[in-house]
Amino acid sequence: MERIEFRAMGCSMSAALDSDEPEAAVRLAGVPEWFKIWEGRLSRFRDDSELSLLNRSPGRLHSLSPVMVEVLQAALAAAEASGGIVVPTILEALETAGYDRSFEHLPPSRDLSELAASDIGDWRMIELDPRARTARTPKGVRLDLGGVAKGWAADRAVGRLKSSGPAMIDAGGDIAVSGPKDGGQPWAIGVADPRNPEGQLALLKIMRGGVATSGRDYRRWKVNGDWRHHLIDPRTGMPAMTDVFSVTIVAPSARQAEIAAKVVAILGSGEGLEWLNRQKAMAGLLVLESEEVLQSRGMKPYLWS
Repeated sequence: MERIEFRAMGCSMSAALDSDEPEAAVRLAGVPEWFKIWEGRLSRFRDDSELSLLNRSPGRLHSLSPVMVEVLQAALAAAEASGGIVVPTILEALETAGYDRSFEHLPPSRDLSELAASDIGDWRMIELDPRARTARTPKGVRLDLGGVAKGWAADRAVGRLKSSGPAMIDAGGDIAVSGPKDGGQPWAIGVADPRNPEGQLALLKIMRGGVATSGRDYRRWKVNGDWRHHLIDPRTGMPAMTDVFSVTIVAPSARQAEIAAKVVAILGSGEGLEWLNRQKAMAGLLVLESEEVLQSRGMKPYLWS
């Protein structure tokens, strides 16, 4: 087993190949550069990124890189699949809530104006032409691609690595697995317990696909003495107020898991579990504000007993 760790997209990341061939270490050594290139395209925190250029000129037709086309397509597909719960048009709301810089540079506490609802632009008004590789965003609308970018990147990296052996990418908690380990064994994926930072909520057995966790236990900060977080509810234009503290999803891909985790976290346990149970080939574990743990109907086969 070859493994590397690195930082990208504001997160700790790792990549693994279940192979002892010399080629495995060489292939893994190139992974951080892939994420560096993708971050350079997709980060809203870099003034020179392709996303920032797009956000500075809403209403104008932009030529896009293949990477931006794919991720913007993924963001629009996520908005459609989630019924408008996970949308890319939330940047103003994130900044209003205080998430106006990379999380690693965000002060743990500060004073800002009182939180007010932000206008969430209509994602359906984004004009994307994948064949021509062009896009136009509505005037007054700026995009954040954080809802899909890490999952997309994890899936893409695993797709590149799998020719060298069974591969796993952990992109800051968005995990992609190419297939069973050498010998047909599943990958063991630990789920941290948000109620106990030193504990483990569950150990998952994953043959292929994706795992993602979302919630209010990690990307949160204090403003005027109150906690705020990054999960924006497009229906209110404000951080979601639900009973879900953390949710972990297993899905056919990391991108799908990432989107589903956000949907459930924003909808809350009642509506969220109903939504999750309707999704084919998805399952989840929820930790509620009350510390109660719930699981969807399809979760049991993924739990390592």
